[in-house]
Amino acid sequence: MTAARARPYLHAVGVFLLVRLSGLVVLAILAGNRHRELFDVLKSWDGDWYLAIAQNGYDNVPARFVDAAGQRTPTTPLAFFPLYPMLIRVVSPITGSDSVAAALLVSLIAGCAAAAGIFRVARIVDPRPKTGLLLVALWGGAPMAITLSMAYTEALFTALAAWALVGVLERNWLLAGACTAAAGLVRPSASVLVGVVALAAIVAVFREGKAWQAMVCAVISPIGLFSWWGYVAKQTGSLTGWFDIQRQGWFSYFDGGRQTAQFFGDILDTGNSVMETVTMLLVIGAVVLTFLIVFSRLPWPLWLYGGGTVFMVVVTAGITYSKARFLIPAFPLLIPVAQGLANRQRHTMIAATAAFVLFGSWFSAYSLTGWTLAI
Repeated sequence: MTAARARPYLHAVGVFLLVRLSGLVVLAILAGNRHRELFDVLKSWDGDWYLAIAQNGYDNVPARFVDAAGQRTPTTPLAFFPLYPMLIRVVSPITGSDSVAAALLVSLIAGCAAAAGIFRVARIVDPRPKTGLLLVALWGGAPMAITLSMAYTEALFTALAAWALVGVLERNWLLAGACTAAAGLVRPSASVLVGVVALAAIVAVFREGKAWQAMVCAVISPIGLFSWWGYVAKQTGSLTGWFDIQRQGWFSYFDGGRQTAQFFGDILDTGNSVMETVTMLLVIGAVVLTFLIVFSRLPWPLWLYGGGTVFMVVVTAGITYSKARFLIPAFPLLIPVAQGLANRQRHTMIAATAAFVLFGSWFSAYSLTGWTLAI
């Protein structure tokens, strides 16, 4: 890639880093007000689990680590997918065996790769560079996007998902298949990406005559996800082993949206807290954006991936407060918003984007420092 062609992607990465820096500044202020260390906050909850797995392996995670039910079994750590802790171990020598620094470095690199991939997707559907930059800013500054700067998997998964979708849109089937297979080793929401990419590859085989590359993509896309589920099944002695761990330890299972509806009803009735109310509004907003992208003439793999991610968030029971961060990888939802802002005058575009980023930064910081449960 020439310097001229690379420059827009560097701009996208620069926008991402600037937005994430603003989010970290807000987090540092709120953490300081509550007498908490910034780096301690950045590795909290799931981050501690990933670090423990990276440092000790799945078999030697310290006994003090328990699931959301406060319990611990020999298979409890298997709820966490392996690629992120593996990368932490690989990067650790660079950081002097500091696992926290390694985890944050992995997230930083992955976030930059995700920003470049998201910008590339935007350029495919809208050639205006500012649309791509706006999309990166909106994604990087969304509520709970602080997880992109934490010892969490959102940045890594989004990077793989974005480049998998680039592969699909550009008919680079080997890229799409490889990224999707890797994403299946990061988190269970890869099931949506696997379905979209495999379906697109199968359609290409039958409609476009894209023979072996698309066929390979369809075959390798589910390998990562099915391999981990199969490994956990072997370790637990049950075909549904991973799902059993999730249900018993983290109360996460398919319920058709029953818990989400009950949560919404409780909030509308009592309005318990800012965290709960904003989480409800974010999920509702994601549903609205899903309908918008379906009717906005985006390529179907984009709206199917974005809408499928929202669907999984709505119909899956679990820790309700995590739903906002589960929406972070669904970046196609924000494409119509970015396009709409790109059509506005410059000062309106900048002001609206800045306001969104500041709100997202505040909500992220509040969620980490002012809320006593999990994200």
